[in-house]
Amino acid sequence: MAGSEAAGGLGATCVLGIDLGTTSVKAALVVGGERGQVVAESCSRETQAQAGSPGAGPQGMEQDVRKIIRALNECLAALPQQQLQRVSHIGISGQMHGIVFWKSDQGCKWTESGTGPTFEPEEVSNLITWQDGRCSPGFLSSLPQPQSHTSLATGFGCATVYWYLKKSPDFLKSYDAAGTIHDYVVAMLCDLRKPLMSVQNAASWGYFNSRSKSWNIDILKKSGFPVHLLPEVGDPGSIAGRTIYAWHGIPKGAEVGIALGDLQCSVYSCLTERTDAVLNISTSAQLTISMPPGFQPPEKPDPFSAVTYFPYFNDNYLAVAASLNGGNVLATFVDMVAQWTAELGLEVQETTIYTKIIKAALAQNNSKLSIHPTVFGERHMPEQLASVTNISVSDLSLGYVTRALCRGIIENLHSMLPSERLTETGVRRILGTGSALARNEVLRQEAERIFPFPVIYGKDVDAAVGAAMVMFHRK
Repeated sequence: MAGSEAAGGLGATCVLGIDLGTTSVKAALVVGGERGQVVAESCSRETQAQAGSPGAGPQGMEQDVRKIIRALNECLAALPQQQLQRVSHIGISGQMHGIVFWKSDQGCKWTESGTGPTFEPEEVSNLITWQDGRCSPGFLSSLPQPQSHTSLATGFGCATVYWYLKKSPDFLKSYDAAGTIHDYVVAMLCDLRKPLMSVQNAASWGYFNSRSKSWNIDILKKSGFPVHLLPEVGDPGSIAGRTIYAWHGIPKGAEVGIALGDLQCSVYSCLTERTDAVLNISTSAQLTISMPPGFQPPEKPDPFSAVTYFPYFNDNYLAVAASLNGGNVLATFVDMVAQWTAELGLEVQETTIYTKIIKAALAQNNSKLSIHPTVFGERHMPEQLASVTNISVSDLSLGYVTRALCRGIIENLHSMLPSERLTETGVRRILGTGSALARNEVLRQEAERIFPFPVIYGKDVDAAVGAAMVMFHRK
């Protein structure tokens, strides 16, 4: 890590970037250096926030907001106080699509801690995440047709509100505000009576027109949707407000940016050339390219298209093949092996299993086994699940199966956004990023085998750093 003295001097101001991810929270302090922005300090914490979904059953996917904020507080408490006291701007990103509800006048309680004032959630619901599966295809087809360039999917904020409206209307009566988890944090830091949401997050909820930058109010009102829960919308990169307390020693009055999408911030942290594509494999997986300036997505989505257009910055768009199947597929496979092993009366740690299956796969250069890895479905094909074909006696070792599984993850992304499309948009190389890709050499080998472009590693994709860079460029 670069020290603060080498990166802008002791008196230089810092920008704090925060990312509220699916499994962890990260905070990064970014300062100006001779060659641009430098990460002076960073810290991450696992949230371990999974919670039950009593009303939604096994399809529900919720997280405890208190545990997420606890992890955030632990992160900030671990950063040097001297640098936090020099923070002038805060950029916040997080997991898109999801929704949390709160009472606007009782959203949190501020208390004193060892590092200064902190807030704790008060009248706040669980976070219903992007992985939530309570809205079946049948339920979604019963909803009004959005006027939006994106198709509606389960896990999208507006779809979740409709689910509560129809299945548990009393739940919604308890709250008068809603947003993504990062919108909630911005609202608490700045004491916003009405949440403010970026175009990036609004588009991820559904029923939002990115061209006019407005909600489909008329469509929603006609169906009885509680439109008072919809946040106000602003441009990514704009200021949402100022901190009302010296949060963890950060000066009161520090400017806080409107909350941003984690995918956009991840791309912002590493994409410097329009001729680059970004292959990111973490919990899920994305292949992303920049669209030319002036591009506008179709007014109506193709529900069977695997490519989604995400609002980026300065009215530009990213074309994204956003797969629900990435590192989580490998985690599911490891969990399955661990369960089988336990059922045989043996016990092996999952970390040991992961290391051994990757080592076994590296010893097998090829496998005729074919695995279509979509155990979590895909938004454009929710009912198409995983399958295994070309099973032969010679390809049943853990090494062969793991090799085929890794190849399947890459092939699935490639089928969503093929090489021909990348070539047409001028792509010359691929930046390989993400935790699953970083720790798995087999995935990297398969990416290099399947894509006909150089694949470059080492450019860290980091949504927290990206969020800080957005604010840094605004200073």
